[in-house]
Amino acid sequence: MTDSQYSAQPMAPELSEALEKIVKARHPDPFKVLGCHPHGKGIVVRAYLPHATQAWVGTDGTREMARSSTTHLFEWHGEVKDLSLPYQILWKDERGETYCQYDPYCFLPQLSDYDLHLFREGKHWHAYRILGSHPVTVNGISGILFATWAPEAERVSVVGDFNRWDGRCHPMRLRGLTGVWELFIPGLKPGTLYKYELRNRNYGSIHLKSDPYAQHFELRPDTAAIVEAKSNYLWRDKKWMLQRKKFNWLHQPISVYEVHLGSWQQDENGKFLNYRQLVWRLVDYVLKMGFTHIELLPVTEHPLDASWGYQTTGYFAPTSRFGTPDEFRYFVDYCHLHGIGVFMDWVPGHFPKDAHALARFDGSALYEHEDPRRGEHRDWGTLIFNYGRHEVKNFLLSSAFYWLEEFHIDGLRVDAVASMLYLDYSREEGDWIPNQYGGRENLEAIEFLRELNTVLHEQHPGALVIAEESTSWPMVSRPVYLGGLGFSIKWNMGWMNDTLLYMSKDPIHRHYHHDALTFGLLYAFNENFMLPLSHDEVVHGKKSLLYKMPGDEWQRFANLRLLYTMMFTYPGKKLLFMGGEFGQGEEWNESRTLDWYLLEYPFHQGVQMTIRDLNRLYCSLPALHYQDFEREGFEWIDCHDSAQSVLSYLRLKEDDFVVVVLNFTPVPRANYRLGVPKAGVYVEYFNSDSSYYGGSNMGNSQDIQADEISWMGRPYSINITVPPLAGIVLQPKPPTKEELPTPSFNPKKSSP
Repeated sequence: MTDSQYSAQPMAPELSEALEKIVKARHPDPFKVLGCHPHGKGIVVRAYLPHATQAWVGTDGTREMARSSTTHLFEWHGEVKDLSLPYQILWKDERGETYCQYDPYCFLPQLSDYDLHLFREGKHWHAYRILGSHPVTVNGISGILFATWAPEAERVSVVGDFNRWDGRCHPMRLRGLTGVWELFIPGLKPGTLYKYELRNRNYGSIHLKSDPYAQHFELRPDTAAIVEAKSNYLWRDKKWMLQRKKFNWLHQPISVYEVHLGSWQQDENGKFLNYRQLVWRLVDYVLKMGFTHIELLPVTEHPLDASWGYQTTGYFAPTSRFGTPDEFRYFVDYCHLHGIGVFMDWVPGHFPKDAHALARFDGSALYEHEDPRRGEHRDWGTLIFNYGRHEVKNFLLSSAFYWLEEFHIDGLRVDAVASMLYLDYSREEGDWIPNQYGGRENLEAIEFLRELNTVLHEQHPGALVIAEESTSWPMVSRPVYLGGLGFSIKWNMGWMNDTLLYMSKDPIHRHYHHDALTFGLLYAFNENFMLPLSHDEVVHGKKSLLYKMPGDEWQRFANLRLLYTMMFTYPGKKLLFMGGEFGQGEEWNESRTLDWYLLEYPFHQGVQMTIRDLNRLYCSLPALHYQDFEREGFEWIDCHDSAQSVLSYLRLKEDDFVVVVLNFTPVPRANYRLGVPKAGVYVEYFNSDSSYYGGSNMGNSQDIQADEISWMGRPYSINITVPPLAGIVLQPKPPTKEELPTPSFNPKKSSP
């Protein structure tokens, strides 16, 4: 929009420079001109009403305002006693329709200096409570308070249906040097559509933008923000939230089902289900399958379905694809009521270039860097946050707080952490700018991540912050006070890459690659690791997990069950992307539902039952989860049997242990002697080759008596059958009551 559109009529010569700026929509503080002001011995009321032909102060029609020349500036002169604040303005438009509204320019500033100070310092963790749009009552008058940050703007206006999307109608007030603009518009209600129109101070360019702090948006492809009412949702998860504060997650089972809500299930017409429909189905399924948590691919608002939510435009808004913010609250609440935790993916590493969103928000590089060598991810076509600006850091910190506090989210999985840590991430030589010490580390991003983890863990004990970090950066999941980044957990991308590469090999060649399975134990306890088989591994031509496996149909399914057996018995928390639990055949496609029909076939049913039983095994046996992050929780029995491609190890919790044996070839290993730590009878608790799962049903159905034969450095050994392309889990059989020794100490007869 140009100046000429704002002033089609010639300017009246008597208008002052300030009035001229109002007419041209270029005034940074319209309150200095508009509203009620002293004038001589009386007062003057000014209003700029671009669509009015007549106007009156008050509603009785007795105080008509004079129109200044041929502009739309109206004035009324009177005595102080003739007017009380706040006052209304009555006006008619060119069609003769009448409107009545309280004058926004007769109200005092609403944002406190303290809030603005905290925001400017980057310390306002709840900035979403002051910026954005909020229903408020001022001097007994209800309306909406709008506020946004745009320090390089000459003028910012609120536009919407209520003012014909005309930036001349509701210019905002700039609050000093903070760069924050605010305006209370009386009479507006929740549900109002709006955007901000900004004029850059240097170039005069006009930008129409969605509200960065909006908590609700129109359904894509529309991009207007929606004023969200203050939520009256009645949470029912008080017990869960209290327990979460004491959640000993380091020593508890965490098995995560990663979900993309738009394609997990759809209705019979291929349309999205809403949050309520999804959570009813999803919770039933997750409970049946034995997962402890779900992790949602980003539900933050985003314009493009194909981005899966990773190109976020609404950092404070659950996507409207599936319903309203309160319906998402119901989603999380329902999960908690049924004992399921909820993580969500959160993307502070980059944002899209969409013209309606954060990119060059006020005509300048505001949220991003000006120099593309620091401010752009060319691989992804996105922009990088400027973590060195306090207000940008505040934006991201308050977004993190928002999801944990307003929606009771149990943890954030922070996307693309590696891209935040390194200035030269995916860049050629000369296409990046070193830090102040000449290094490649992004010092500002590191400081931001440390502050994020510190304050979230302090304020929300029990909530997790999980890093998707793919490099060897040290101490990602170690406390900040020890020099770490402070994350709770780090994704073990090394384990994932090595294991999937190994599993893709024909079994006849696997003995050449045996170290791919054993190498990970050299660093398995350097971090608090989660083992991820995520969405990233089943897209872009990488094939589904099932079709990464070699061999005929039977071997592919056996390999997949073997992979899962290793994953659920290996140190670390677990994450599996939807579809993997029943052997989805095709790569994941965000535009259509999973191939649930495959569960009509026995092999797919077998994979599903394998995951169900592995989850139950993992959760019920403390030896499999209690020391996931501690060296004391794992011991090799034999990691050197590359000739037969067999691995064996112990998982332990103090004196409690299980024995895991994995055979990565289709050759059964009969009479396989295995060293064990103690005498007694061993039983097979789990066998991925069971006919129940679609296997050949080889294994050890009888009790196995340990022999007093030293083997593999252990004092005892057992002689077992290791089935083909399968994993088995063994455990000492608890003695019967008759077999228990007579205690030498009777507590009932102990002396005082």
